[in-house]
Amino acid sequence: MLVLTHGRGADELDLLPLADMLDPARRLLAVLPRGPLRLPPGGAHWYAVHEIGRPDPGTFLPTFAAFSAWLDATAAAHDLTADRIVLAGFSQGAVMSYALGLAAERPRPAGIIALSGFVPEVPGFELGLEERAGLPVAIGHGTHDSVIGVEFGRRARALLEAAGADVRYRESRMAHSIDPQYLSELRGWLEDVLADR
Repeated sequence: MLVLTHGRGADELDLLPLADMLDPARRLLAVLPRGPLRLPPGGAHWYAVHEIGRPDPGTFLPTFAAFSAWLDATAAAHDLTADRIVLAGFSQGAVMSYALGLAAERPRPAGIIALSGFVPEVPGFELGLEERAGLPVAIGHGTHDSVIGVEFGRRARALLEAAGADVRYRESRMAHSIDPQYLSELRGWLEDVLADR
């Protein structure tokens, strides 16, 4: 299963084109959740933004709990275990993918694709990095990103490499957006991650 999680102010259809780009043979079940919050300037959100890198605990923690329950129920409905799920997202969706894939209380997924995001730091939210050695993580970030600076991608890379994760990292000369060339590269990566599962 490929979970495609949208960014701030978008909706569940925003990343639908990525399903065909990452899995052109349509061998995977692609699911596209929608952020539960309606906040200015509009669209769906996963949490309120007051400081980049540190999601608002009052919105992040309830969303994380609800998203976790939804993901577990969706996986169970399709008879899938966590090790057959790749969590992918852009911007806030990347933050939520990191959260679901790295939280101490969550099962280890098959892999994570995080595009233009950051590993969240939130009081009451604990990472379980010691259990993520070898976890495949693909990180992509724009060097001209003025929304979530490239330093957050670099920080995530350093954090995960120090934890022993198998990190694939790409910087692109672009702003806060998704590099289609990197997505093309990730097709083979995704096949390898889910091989023999």
